Amino acid sequence: MVFLTLPCWIRSRGPDRYWKVQELLKHARHFRGRKNRCYTLAVRAVRRAFVYSTKARKLKKRNMRTLWISRIAAATREHGMKYPALMDNLTKGFS
Repeated sequence: MVFLTLPCWIRSRGPDRYWKVQELLKHARHFRGRKNRCYTLAVRAVRRAFVYSTKARKLKKRNMRTLWISRIAAATREHGMKYPALMDNLTKGFS
């Protein structure tokens, strides 16, 4: 599509902006208050939510690792054996 004048080019950009706003508001629908309706407030809230979700993925890995370590420690105490012996017996069961 060729735009010969500047006003035609500017007018053609309207729908793009509309869909961009709708995409962002879609992410903010479950927020409380004006954050799910007002674009400028929604931008801040969605950006903050995405930052928290990125940090949460790292924290989830860390929590799963500590849970794994505590469960293995409990299993070794329960069966009265050392960690390498427990792992050896567990791998024998799957072979």
